[in-house]
Amino acid sequence: MISLQVFYEGYVQGVGFRWTVRRIVKGFDVTGWVRNLPDGRVELQATGKEEEVRAFLEAVAKSELHPHIRRQTENKLETPVAARGFEIRHD
Repeated sequence: MISLQVFYEGYVQGVGFRWTVRRIVKGFDVTGWVRNLPDGRVELQATGKEEEVRAFLEAVAKSELHPHIRRQTENKLETPVAARGFEIRHD
């Protein structure tokens, strides 16, 4: 199992980014969440088998969101993401 935190930069707010991510994740055995940040980035946290999480992130990167992502930064998390399923957070 792996838990990752990913920050997306670019034109990633106001383009349906979170809803698209939520649609994409339905094809993967991954739990976690996605949210907008006040600084204009989007934060995603995901937990699952490493190959599932990597495949999910690759699907996001190759989706219709691709032109909006200028930069993607990834950090490994020490503890699993606390979430039931995959949700959009508004905090």
